[in-house]
Amino acid sequence: MTGRIVKALSGFYYVDIGEEPPVPCRGRGRLRLQKLTPLVGDRVEISRLDDGTGMVDAVLPRKNQFRRPMVANIDQMVIIASGAIPVTDPFLIDRMAAMAEWKGCEVLICFNKCDLDRADGLAAVYREAGFPTLQVSAETGDGIPELAAAIAGKVSAFTGNSGVGKSSILNALQPGFGLEVGDVSEKLGRGRHTTRHVELFPVAGGLAADTPGFSAFDVERMEAIPKEELAWAFREFRPFLEECRFQGCAHVKERGCAVREAVAAGKIAPSRHKSYVRLYEQAKEIPDWEKRKN
Repeated sequence: MTGRIVKALSGFYYVDIGEEPPVPCRGRGRLRLQKLTPLVGDRVEISRLDDGTGMVDAVLPRKNQFRRPMVANIDQMVIIASGAIPVTDPFLIDRMAAMAEWKGCEVLICFNKCDLDRADGLAAVYREAGFPTLQVSAETGDGIPELAAAIAGKVSAFTGNSGVGKSSILNALQPGFGLEVGDVSEKLGRGRHTTRHVELFPVAGGLAADTPGFSAFDVERMEAIPKEELAWAFREFRPFLEECRFQGCAHVKERGCAVREAVAAGKIAPSRHKSYVRLYEQAKEIPDWEKRKN
């Protein structure tokens, strides 16, 4: 029988086969031989055992997969950010958005804590770049109906730096949900982790994955997009990529670069180009063996 992995915890994969509760399963040894790790969101084939548990026999083909957060078959990446403590570094948003774009996944930018700081300037950057962008407050409920409409009928992964309120938003979307939420260190300006594993929940007519928060250090360790493909992962760059003076333009500091001219003309936000350059420099350092592994 087939189903979807909705939780992975302590060596068990909990598979939804249309019955309650999900079936706790172990992975077959052949999956390890295939170097294949089942992920939350995977469609899998399982066998039931006499004790009510099961075995994951096979992982069905994926449309996408992510290392951080560790999920698969996601329709939409909901990137939660904040203009209040902890203030989100735009690079964290850009890194996750570029990865989602590269993986063929829709992106929704959501600024939480708008009752404290609406982050209007940063929200405008992403709207102008072409991203659906919402400003919400899990505390007051502002913007929550719009977010509910945006995730209905989709499999979404909620991700963002620690303390921005991913679990609080899910609780607001689904009253009575009761996910654990943490506080924010006033001294350090960052959140304390409460979500420790990835789990898919039915929320607002869709499925939503609450994922562990990440830090800037975690982002640096995420898989890198090949430098030759990186510019295409920045959607507002695309109209200019064929207009550069020289083929193979890196769009970093070259003369006659149409992307850099678009930045100077105010058609591309400087912060977005700065994030691109940072990611490009990281991608240049990837050794050939690591590229082959990806």
